[in-house]
Amino acid sequence: MSKESSFDIVSKVDFSEVSNAVTMAMKEVQTRYDFKGSKSNITLEKEELVLLSDDEYKLDQLKDVLLSKLVKRGVPIKNLDYGKIEGASGGTVRQRAKLIQGIDKEQAKKINTIIKNSGLKVKSQIQEDQIRVTGKSRDDLQKIISAIRDADLSIEVQFINYR
Repeated sequence: MSKESSFDIVSKVDFSEVSNAVTMAMKEVQTRYDFKGSKSNITLEKEELVLLSDDEYKLDQLKDVLLSKLVKRGVPIKNLDYGKIEGASGGTVRQRAKLIQGIDKEQAKKINTIIKNSGLKVKSQIQEDQIRVTGKSRDDLQKIISAIRDADLSIEVQFINYR
């Protein structure tokens, strides 16, 4: 079996699932007693979530509702990068959460270091915002996948195109 096997490491967010989670979260917010009369709102603008609420306490509650819905829909919450809380019109507060797509250079280097430190006979290449890992042994590739899953990365990664 001299044929090389490979897989790709990517970090993607399914925006249709994010949109569904935002819709579900807004339905819950509209029916919850503690949000009665509140100006709380969540919107999805391109690759960014915008949370708006009366005060910081309600904003935290809104965030909790959103995170629970994102988890239920299978959206990786590690890929949310929260901005600072800023004042908005009408005495409300706003916070933006950017959805991170792809693996940046810093994370790619960290993943490559994990692969090299494993001591297994595999090769890894950074290809734009993903990493391709190739090796002769499928068992080695499985060990690499488990090592990366165990690593403490700041983003959620998925493994695709396993051949």
